[in-house]
Amino acid sequence: MKLNEYLANRLKEIFTEGKWVLGTNFKEQIIDLDWKQATQKIDDFNTIADLIFHIDYYIAGVKKVLEGGTLDIRDKYSFDYSLIKSEQEWQSLVNKFCLDADEFIELVENMSEEKILADFVDKQYGTYYRNIDAMIEHSYYHLGQIILLKKRI
Repeated sequence: MKLNEYLANRLKEIFTEGKWVLGTNFKEQIIDLDWKQATQKIDDFNTIADLIFHIDYYIAGVKKVLEGGTLDIRDKYSFDYSLIKSEQEWQSLVNKFCLDADEFIELVENMSEEKILADFVDKQYGTYYRNIDAMIEHSYYHLGQIILLKKRI
């Protein structure tokens, strides 16, 4: 299997299609939630909506780089968004997440191995591979949180 196919398959597993590691994926976990469930605060944990915005922030930011743009995302802004106050706003976030994930996966699928092994934006950030792999690991962490939050809702 080629490196781009391997990474794209892992991204599909976590975001849209898979069931391998946790038996589920982001899309499956959020598609049936309503906005009140997604924004329900449990203790001092982030809400599911917070976590979906957070992961999409990184997907969209790295996707922009893969499309030839600049790296503009910063960790300190990864939870900065307007709170969800309606079903329409929640569905808009879910749709954005799903679209960004699908587009990101497609971009990775179309990357050459040379590009995947090249420096990501700047040598200090490591390779594209390292950054995509880190996004996968980071996403599994937050998917686990979403699964636990759903059990509490």
